[in-house]
Amino acid sequence: MKILTVDIGTGTQDIILFDARLDIENAYKLILPSPTMMVRERIRRATSRGASIALQGVMMGGGPSGWAVEDHLKAGLRVYATPDAARTLNDDLQAVADLGVVLISDDEVGHLPQEVERVAFRDFDFQAIERAFAEFGVGMDDLAAAAVAVFDHGAAPVDVSDRQFRFDYLDERIRAENRLSAFAYPAQEIPAIMTRLQAVAISARGVDAPLVVMDTAPAAVLGARFDPLVEALPQSIIANVGNFHTLAFRLGPGGIEGVFEHHTGLLDRLRLEALLVALADGSLTHEEVFGGHGHGALVYGQDGLDLREGGTRLVVTGPRRAMLSQSELRPYFAAPFGDMMAAGCFGLLSATADCLPELREPIQNALQRRGDSGTPPWEVR
Repeated sequence: MKILTVDIGTGTQDIILFDARLDIENAYKLILPSPTMMVRERIRRATSRGASIALQGVMMGGGPSGWAVEDHLKAGLRVYATPDAARTLNDDLQAVADLGVVLISDDEVGHLPQEVERVAFRDFDFQAIERAFAEFGVGMDDLAAAAVAVFDHGAAPVDVSDRQFRFDYLDERIRAENRLSAFAYPAQEIPAIMTRLQAVAISARGVDAPLVVMDTAPAAVLGARFDPLVEALPQSIIANVGNFHTLAFRLGPGGIEGVFEHHTGLLDRLRLEALLVALADGSLTHEEVFGGHGHGALVYGQDGLDLREGGTRLVVTGPRRAMLSQSELRPYFAAPFGDMMAAGCFGLLSATADCLPELREPIQNALQRRGDSGTPPWEVR
């Protein structure tokens, strides 16, 4: 049984092909440029050639791709976009048009001159991943499931802050289920408001296996818990310091006791330390984080914890974890199954066991190291 897990961030997409016959450390892995970085490079090359571009496909991760579009327009070059692709830049299509993007239909893209470069927007390109593995003799014809993580602000109404909308969603999911895998869904159960997750499901329609989608930060935090030291902690603060967003969970015996989410670029070490200490002791407020242009904070647990005295362990993961490398809070840098970069993939795998009960036993056996120690890869047929 194989499960493809793909954790898509701003800088990289981290891929593990889980095979239940192997020790999990022997799973095949790829660390590749993220889709938004790949799109950025393609647009920048078109800009340097002075070519017009047409964006088509579905909503995907923004940031670098969006900045490249803006630079293309500033260079005086034409940008066409279908509505679905344009929502990568802004959920409000009028705002996209105001940037100077010409909105056209999919049919109209086909009638543009050949010299207009078509740029496909999508986060999940299963066919490309399948080809990459096939080049090394690894097939996916027996795939039991695929699991993909992306960050999704959700489609906020025009008059509602997307930061507040995102945090209200986090709060609702925690209150509904109070477990990290509550942020994962089988494809057919994705909430309508989570438009980027919906777009991943559209991109995956050619995959002949069930699909699970999940938010990136909870996936990374869930995966970090499979580090043996972290797994043994009765209480902890686990922070995923991502390229764009930092999300920290306070976790205890009853589940999620608190959470905050902020923009990493607005934080330095001292500010991040202060937020983490306040999350631990229960003094952190939503107004403090939101007022600093973050998403927000909520504390559900009643008892205060003391990070500075070592009563609760700070665990850190994520590509910008080095921000806390000199912290007086003495953070532990989680490496589940020996690999920090794959934390999100391990979290996806665990969430898949919750979303697809028919696959639960072999996944849990692998993650908890139950049963035999696996087959050496050279003996797998």
